Amino acid sequence: MTPGKKLKFRKYSIVLVSIVCIVATVMKAAETPPVSLLALSKAEQTLSIIDPTTLAVVARVPAGPDPHEVIASDDGKFAYISNYGGGAYNTITVVDVLAQKTLPTIDLGALRGPHGLAFAGGKVWFTAEAAKAIGSYDPATKQIDWILGTGQDRTHMIYVFPSLNPVITSNVNSATISVIKKMNSSGGPPPPPGAPRPAPRTNWSETVIPVGKGSEGFDVSPDGKEIWVANAQDGTISVVDLAAEKVVQNLNANVRAANRLKFTPDGKLVLVSTLGGQDLVVLDAATRQEVKRVPIGHGAAGILMQPDGLRAFVACTPDDYLVVIDLKSLTVTGKINVGKQPDGLAWAARK
Repeated sequence: MTPGKKLKFRKYSIVLVSIVCIVATVMKAAETPPVSLLALSKAEQTLSIIDPTTLAVVARVPAGPDPHEVIASDDGKFAYISNYGGGAYNTITVVDVLAQKTLPTIDLGALRGPHGLAFAGGKVWFTAEAAKAIGSYDPATKQIDWILGTGQDRTHMIYVFPSLNPVITSNVNSATISVIKKMNSSGGPPPPPGAPRPAPRTNWSETVIPVGKGSEGFDVSPDGKEIWVANAQDGTISVVDLAAEKVVQNLNANVRAANRLKFTPDGKLVLVSTLGGQDLVVLDAATRQEVKRVPIGHGAAGILMQPDGLRAFVACTPDDYLVVIDLKSLTVTGKINVGKQPDGLAWAARK
């Protein structure tokens, strides 16, 4: 190369580097919106932070090994992700949603196979499938402050009432639902006259309710009166009266390979996803009849309702996208690419 050509090449290189630096500065990651849709990619082990208005992915953050479910703190600042591994893993990954970065993980010790998650009372509630247990983690103290064994096989998903009582779990291989209630009991003999009474001791009772085979996805009706359970192996849906703690009806819903079941916020419709079917099944909660089957792909897992009841988001795991469902027309109105094998979904609303 001649001296003249070398000089031109150096000038070109300087200009090119300058352009790259300017572009890199302009293309900073977008800020996390006040209300964000969170979506996991199991295959790529990432958490996508999505603007629900534009349906644009504003950031992707490492989610730890085999991420399955995600939940956000009440203030929308943090996301908690269960690292499942079929019982091989024992961590919950923590993500700072505002800073868009992964924080140190929560080590659950012997509580392996975390899967279902809930956030209530300022704590993270989780199932530990391999340990046949559930527990709660307090982010303020950074401690697991409660553990209870269910005695059921594959305790998978969890629902915690806002009052923290009761706690509901689905137990896949046992084909049951557990209703776990907190009761206060002083225990022991009464104190002598004039002596202070001991603080009430907390006891827990568990009612195990047989449902259909493969009981996995379930939801509690918005009025808190019923639990609907999708039974993947026999294709039925069990309707449980929570007050009576018993199944009051089994629906022949043809939902084999059912994965998740969710009520719309108004309680009028029930959506069921199936990993082995092409449609999202929609049922009328009052008549308990099928309303429609919405074609969405080759199978689906996680379902998330928009809080205002206008849309639902469904993770189409085999097709590597989320679909957006208009809940008035019950049609697909959009798709979002969040990486391969999407699954768990959650809302993060900043307060």
